[in-house]
Amino acid sequence: QVQLVESGGGLVQAGGSLRLSCAASGRTFSNYAMGWFRQAPGREREFVAAITCCTGLTYYSDSVKGRFTISRDNAQNTGYLQMNSLKPDDTALYHCAADSHLWVEPSRYEYWGQGTQVTVSS
Repeated sequence: QVQLVESGGGLVQAGGSLRLSCAASGRTFSNYAMGWFRQAPGREREFVAAITCCTGLTYYSDSVKGRFTISRDNAQNTGYLQMNSLKPDDTALYHCAADSHLWVEPSRYEYWGQGTQVTVSS
């Protein structure tokens, strides 16, 4: 089992920045790929970014590429999502997820956090 807890969400004006954290406990975090997903009211959960367990390869959705950066600190069992140039369309509940493989489909991930709310005002 891997337990994930997100933090760092909040209310920010358009153009601002936030840094989300995903604290992991349980099994060895460094063995798992990590993804960030978001879900706005009335919409399906969508892929935002993902990072491999060990090589640090990263993947981004087109909607956030160039604005968001995913990273991880395996020594601290923590993952991050740096979000810059935020837009109102980025408003959503953001979840981190972990799995033994890297996926872009949310249904593939075994472990999930409860989420942290990000609200971007115009």
